[in-house]
Amino acid sequence: MRTDSKRWGDPVLVATVAPLGIVMLLFFIIPLVMTVVLSFQTTQFYRLSWTWDLKIWTEVFSKPHYWTIMARTVAMALVCVVVCVLIAFPAAYALATRLRAYNAQIQILIIFAFLTDAVLKTFGWILVLDKSGVANWLLAHLGLGPEALNLLFTPTGTIIGMVYGLVVYPMFTIYLSLARIDRDLVLAAYDSGASRLRAFFEVTLPLARPGLYCGAVLVFVLSLGAFLEPKVLGGGTAPLASELIRQSFETRVNWPLGAALTLVLIVIGALSLALAAAVLMRGNRGRAVQ
Repeated sequence: MRTDSKRWGDPVLVATVAPLGIVMLLFFIIPLVMTVVLSFQTTQFYRLSWTWDLKIWTEVFSKPHYWTIMARTVAMALVCVVVCVLIAFPAAYALATRLRAYNAQIQILIIFAFLTDAVLKTFGWILVLDKSGVANWLLAHLGLGPEALNLLFTPTGTIIGMVYGLVVYPMFTIYLSLARIDRDLVLAAYDSGASRLRAFFEVTLPLARPGLYCGAVLVFVLSLGAFLEPKVLGGGTAPLASELIRQSFETRVNWPLGAALTLVLIVIGALSLALAAAVLMRGNRGRAVQ
């Protein structure tokens, strides 16, 4: 079978790759290089001083405070991923299998909620989570007593806001995977004597994994940069990495420190994703051998 080999000198290939390459160069490579360069500078009297030393990196690695916040950010992102997947999978499964007649209407409602301004949605949660808000009002009418919930300005409030803003990503990626599953495979499992539960775990869930993994990665990466929810719903009581970086740039006017912390967050996110990918690939190889 004859295959056409592509060369980098091919004008069609260059014209196809060039727009993406230019975008990556302008909006990722150059800013990343500038951030790396900035992290090796210092500040003096709130002004940038081009000194080229390791003072900022020494400060970053010698203060446990920064790493405590980084660890909290990763932990919150992982909790957000788990909660989002647990909510998104049943919703996506219902959309793909049980609610096909109302599929378009439900998707429009989800997209409408997703496109609503993030600031408006986040501040809207204050009306729900406040001591005199809707949640406590409902619990009081259910006989659970007034002010049974005190979620505002807590990490739990932050997680609720993050999940609400990000759950739509895994919902749609999982839905796309479920919608592409050949229904005959599930029916064949039923004909072979498998129960609904066994058919789900041995046919539906494995085939839905690409969408599940894709949604989890999206939620994790976006959770690392969560800024509004920790500040508004968390009350700044448990700041995350984004708030630490903002304070370094704006409040402390220490741009090299902000650049170094930004790079640390990028590396932590990349290493976390690489570790997750390695574990998943190892699991897939193990199942393939079996």
